[in-house]
Parts: sequence; C-alpha cells; structure tokens
Amino acid sequence: MPFDAIAFLIVGLIFLVWSADRLVYGAAALARNIGISPLVIGMTILAMGSSAPEMMVSATAALDGKTDTAVGNVLGSNIANIALILGITAMIKPLSISSAVIRRELPLMIAVTLLAGVILWDNKLGFNEGILLFVLFAAFIFAMLRIGRKEKSNGDVLIEEQEAEVPEGVSNPKACIWVLIGLIILPLSADVLVTNAVTIAQYFGMSDLVIGLTIIAVGTSLPELAASLAGVMKGEDDMAVGNIIGSNVFNILAVMGIPGIINPTLLSEYAMGRDFWVMLALSILLVFMALGKSRSVNRLEGTLLFFCFIGYQTYLIMNMTA
Repeated sequence: MPFDAIAFLIVGLIFLVWSADRLVYGAAALARNIGISPLVIGMTILAMGSSAPEMMVSATAALDGKTDTAVGNVLGSNIANIALILGITAMIKPLSISSAVIRRELPLMIAVTLLAGVILWDNKLGFNEGILLFVLFAAFIFAMLRIGRKEKSNGDVLIEEQEAEVPEGVSNPKACIWVLIGLIILPLSADVLVTNAVTIAQYFGMSDLVIGLTIIAVGTSLPELAASLAGVMKGEDDMAVGNIIGSNVFNILAVMGIPGIINPTLLSEYAMGRDFWVMLALSILLVFMALGKSRSVNRLEGTLLFFCFIGYQTYLIMNMTA
C-alpha cells in the first residue's frame, strides 16, 4: 500500500485548494483596488476561481502526457458538482432558485455539455478543438458580463450576491502577496497531486481516466462544495446553484480546452461511451429540478442526486481498469 503517496496526495490537495482560494482572493482585491467594478470581478475572477484547481491539474496532467486524466477530471468534476455537491447541499437545506441569470444559464450548460459530446465523439481531443473551446469560453465570459449589467439594473439576486463576495479593504501590497503565493504554490501542489495520484492508480491498477474521474475529480471539486455550503448557510441559494452551473461551463470550455492545446491525443473510449452520458443525464435532471413548477431542489431530490453519485463512484471502483 503506497501510504506515502496517499499522504502526499492529501497534502497536495489541501495546498491546491488553499492556494487557489488565496490567488482568487488576492486577484479580486487587487482588481477592486484598481477600479474594476465588483460586477465584473464577481462574474469573472470569482466565478472562475472555483475552477482554478481543475485548470491547474488538467494542465499538469496534460504536460505529463496524461490527457485521459485531464479529461476525466473535467467529466468527473461536473458529475461531482451536480450529484455530490448539490445533492449534499440540498439535503442540508432545500435550494430555491429565483435568479433569472441561473434560469438563463441552465440551457447554456446543457448546450455546452452537448458540445463536449460532439468533441469527444471520435474519442479524440485535438488542438483545433482546444482552441475552439477557449474561443467559446471568452465569448461566454463576454456574454455573462453583458447579461450581468442588464440584470443588475433589475435587482437580480445572484448579481447582488456575487458582488457582495468581492473582498474590500485589502491593501495592494497584501493583495499582491496573496497573488504571488497562489501563483507559486498552485502549480507545485497540482504537480504533487497528479504525480501521487498516478502512483496510487498504478498500484491499484486504475486507468488514467478513472483516477481523474474519482480521486482527482472529487478533490478538485472541494472549492465548489465549500462555496455552496457557505452560500446556503447564508441564505444565498442562488449563489450555491450558480457556482455549480458556472463551474460546469468553465470546466468544459476552459479546463477541457487546456489538454487539447497542450497534448492533443486519442482518448479512452469510455470517456464518451460511459462518463459523458452520466454527465449529460445529471445535467438534464438538474434542469428539470431547477426549472420545474417549484423552481427548487428539495431534500428528496438532493438525496436522489447524492445516491446517483455514490452508485456511479462504486461502479467506477469496481471497473477501475476501464
């Protein structure tokens, strides 16, 4: 049993999540100090912040020639975001959805998820596809900013909650220090995480794809879990759901684009043949829950999502070589 690798993986995961949080905190504070509006910061830096661990891990895995792990991280993180994180959050407190932005983003999440299926259909992630994903990511950010400015004037609750999260009263030197610390520790911790995850995977006979779908995906989803739980405890239900939707869109457009550019290659057939369909099914299930008559995710639905995640992870562990 590679206990040292397990210990280093846990340490790497802790520092990965912590350094991503500090980097986003410093960058948001610095942006506010130089005059960028809280709306822009909330819908760009803070919104992308929860996907920073996935971005760094995918880049590290791709550089190591582990593109299956990088893609598995994207698919597994999106599955964990909906089934594990929203499931646990809704089990603690039912989530009501009132934001017009969320109701507009949900169909977009489905469209982006279907795009992932089109890209993965031939079991290959190419350079041009990576570029396409990044171009669409930039267009998504631009569109969200325009929508955000419009909805702000209408008093949309999600926009107000996002702006409230932007740090204020942080000096420029302190903000720069946190950015620097984040920039140094984030890639180092991602390298430690990926290296030891591969060691563990090899010991247990796990495929590169499964290690991305399980240990790495759950680990890099911890910022979303923390943000969702914090949001629901403060009564910010729309923020909790919005973080998940935004993270899933970012993961496909930005995080999956990275390995396509760095290391375009053939992928495991199971990424498209198995895991994509799980991600799509859960995404559609979330849309039905959120846009239904009650416009909420209740405790029963949260429990259903959670057990879907447990069943899926159990299946992966029982078929870890696939």
